[in-house]
Amino acid sequence: MPSAEDGDPVMAEPQRGALTGLRVIDLGTMIAGPLCCTLMADHGADVIKIEQPRVGDPLRAWTPMVDGVSLWWKVTARNKRLVTLNLGHPDGARLFKRLMSSADIVVENFRPGTMEKWGLGYPQLEALHPGIILVRISGFGQTGPYSQRPGYGTVAEAMSGMPAFTGVAGGAPQLSSFPLADTVAATFAALGAVMAIYNRYQTGRGQEIDVSLFEPLFRLVESQVIAYDQLGLVKKRVGNRLEEDAPRNVYETSDGKYLVLSASSPRTWARLTSAMDRADLLADPRFENNASRCANVDALDAIVGAWMRTHTLQDAMATFELHDVVAGPIYDIEDIFHDAQFQARQAIVQIVDPDLGAVKMPDVVPRFGRTPGGVRHPGLGLGHDNEAVYRGELGLDERQYEQLRSAGAV
Repeated sequence: MPSAEDGDPVMAEPQRGALTGLRVIDLGTMIAGPLCCTLMADHGADVIKIEQPRVGDPLRAWTPMVDGVSLWWKVTARNKRLVTLNLGHPDGARLFKRLMSSADIVVENFRPGTMEKWGLGYPQLEALHPGIILVRISGFGQTGPYSQRPGYGTVAEAMSGMPAFTGVAGGAPQLSSFPLADTVAATFAALGAVMAIYNRYQTGRGQEIDVSLFEPLFRLVESQVIAYDQLGLVKKRVGNRLEEDAPRNVYETSDGKYLVLSASSPRTWARLTSAMDRADLLADPRFENNASRCANVDALDAIVGAWMRTHTLQDAMATFELHDVVAGPIYDIEDIFHDAQFQARQAIVQIVDPDLGAVKMPDVVPRFGRTPGGVRHPGLGLGHDNEAVYRGELGLDERQYEQLRSAGAV
């Protein structure tokens, strides 16, 4: 795979990833449903993305844009074949059923009840194709008193509990500055889909998978659930600290850069004191162990912060690397593009896009030793694969295809 540091970009060679042979129909819009399918497409699944005729996925209009082309779209729609289809049109629904008959997984993120309104609920799909796996992503899930509410990731993140303990102590709750709930839900949905494929190998049956936007994030705050249940603890905002770990914070260096470190274990704490040439801190009863350091975190952060402010980021990192301290700089995207580790791992790939020429985007994760995934192409134009799918695979002749187009079904 060409890296971000390569010269001329090349179109990636076809990959045989771990999911080669799996067919997925992507009915999603915007982030969660489509990203779930992208994760599978990155590893070789044949993903056919369906968009509304003439309108397309709203993600196509998301900024930033170059010459009217959404850069979000180029990444999220990568590695997919693109067709248009109106599921609300009777002919469109019939055509979808034909397409679905050769699929393994269908992913949708409509408001609950929408698929049923079109006669495409799970019972109807299962009757046609008992092995089909229907992954349903929605704001609040398919059941419960909030299921019919419009659900966006912002609201889901708020309800997950995360913003309540994220942010500066005494300040307002802090939302993430990217679609965190959508991306985490997409990851859990893709995991659920391949779990269901494994189960189908054992049983021969597909199933319906219900993924909300708020529950995957809630799953990540697991220790707080049992802590509240057993002790009534409600986690508060403590900035960049951890109540269970000290020192652990973001520190500013003398050149205005920022560095993070964590040194809660006896060994990592001893390494940090050695790096700062402060062996005396090991004998200070306030910092005897992690619990006492957490109890005296203000004094501890003042000491570490003062040391940081007398060193540049480069000097501090050189010292920490010499003493094996667990620390690292806070990167922005420009730093990432120039970092040796990102380059060595080829974490950014450069490929050819028909609209923009050379484009760079994150590479595929995770890395497989025998069946690596890859970026084959960025997101393409609306209806790019209509004829290949409808005429080439479903066998529609030119007259049938044109009739469906004229009727607004495709």
